[in-house]
Amino acid sequence: MNILLLYPEFPDTFWSFKHALKFVRKKASLPPLGLVTIAAMLPESWNRRLVDLNVQPLQEADLEWSDMALVSAMSVQQGSAREVIVRCKAAGVTVVAGGPLFTTAHEQFPEVDHFVLNEAEATLPLFLEDLRTGTPKKLYASSEFPDITRTPAPEWGLLDRKKYASMAIQFSRGCPYRCEFCNVTTLFGHKIRTKTSTQIIAELDGIRRLGWRDSIFFVDDNFIAQRSYLKTELLPALIQWRNRYGVTTKFYTECSINLADDDELMSLMVLAGFNQVFIGIETPEDIALQECGKQHNTSRDMLENVRRIQQAGLEVQGGFIVGFDSDTPSIFQKQIEFIQKSGIVTAMVGILQALPGTKLYDRMKSEGRLLHHVSGDNADSNTNIVSKMDPDILRRGYREMMEHLYAPKFYYQRIRTLLMEYRVPRIKSSFRMSRFIAFMRSTLLLGVIGRERVQYWKMLTWTFIHRQRALPLAVTLAIYGHHFRKVCSLHLKEHRHMGSEAS
Repeated sequence: MNILLLYPEFPDTFWSFKHALKFVRKKASLPPLGLVTIAAMLPESWNRRLVDLNVQPLQEADLEWSDMALVSAMSVQQGSAREVIVRCKAAGVTVVAGGPLFTTAHEQFPEVDHFVLNEAEATLPLFLEDLRTGTPKKLYASSEFPDITRTPAPEWGLLDRKKYASMAIQFSRGCPYRCEFCNVTTLFGHKIRTKTSTQIIAELDGIRRLGWRDSIFFVDDNFIAQRSYLKTELLPALIQWRNRYGVTTKFYTECSINLADDDELMSLMVLAGFNQVFIGIETPEDIALQECGKQHNTSRDMLENVRRIQQAGLEVQGGFIVGFDSDTPSIFQKQIEFIQKSGIVTAMVGILQALPGTKLYDRMKSEGRLLHHVSGDNADSNTNIVSKMDPDILRRGYREMMEHLYAPKFYYQRIRTLLMEYRVPRIKSSFRMSRFIAFMRSTLLLGVIGRERVQYWKMLTWTFIHRQRALPLAVTLAIYGHHFRKVCSLHLKEHRHMGSEAS
């Protein structure tokens, strides 16, 4: 069979980094790790072709070639997913769908031929066996959380690697916490399941053999959930791997704020090549954290925790939410003050949304407070919740907060705060032409044309004098700021247009 693996396009969001990627001539931040892993589970005799719509268009020739299309998507990709499915059906291609979007909302896609939901290790073999015998069913689902030590290495060779800024790898699935708004435990459960360090090193070797030398994202929702295994097995193995080959690849991942409590773990992560972590901080208000079930963020000095992590050599990116039931209009200024003081330059702030499959979704449904289908993009000023705060105040406060946070004056202030606290890891790095090109483009677009040119040159001058080793990071963050302002401007323009139409 000819199998077409399709990954729908992301809209223009904070997470897409589309405007920043242009500086390094890349098309997407990350590859579709799920699909290249699925590819490794298919019968060897099948022909595979991957089309990631974030890096290339779906051609009619691709549809004519294929017997079956396997579509995987997240909620934020639903618009593109619908378009892809329509095109496949019009071309007479059988559509099989899976991934988070379809696992939680498959009933919204009646035109799909077969759903292979939940984790593919549990459901894909059942579908493949029925397909072999000519009796495939409409839907395959499972409550099983499979052993991922048996998960095959992804088929990296399907990717056009030059079009991605980073590669991706997975060490663990599951999360021990019970945050009301999060669907991770719905998808992967509370029990932490991990691959072995041998698996991870083998996957890294596979990526390296293909010539990849740039950054790699560990996609785990909470990388540090199995601390003992990290300290005794995986991180020492990564350190040994780096030393053996003289690896310059940098890693980044997601974890919880209690990383700050473990100096040994932070030190090992830095030695293993990690230089960045994304942390769900959500809000500086304890009452809201209690409300959403994020107790592990309460009763701690989160500003000091962020400083400890950054002083250890790990740049903190942060996720923040407004629109909790306990939030009042004062929350916007409180979030601004926390983010500015923390030096979290990449601050991903969104309005609370209720994703299907979460406790929040069930609660909002029972209270009659669900509005419409969730967009999955919590930075678009929309929510599917009837908020306790006046909706107009919530949207206006959010937009004004984003305008403030990403205004050049305040954005560049956060870069300096970060660089004053951040201990740049002594990770060897080799010359990359793409980085040099990015720097040259930034001097033109940000330092000459951009409205932030004064802040740009002041920041680079200060960094050169006081933190020379952090210059590459400073340039990268300046480029990120360009992207964030573009996205903010796009969303604000759309909503002002909608507001004028409504009036």
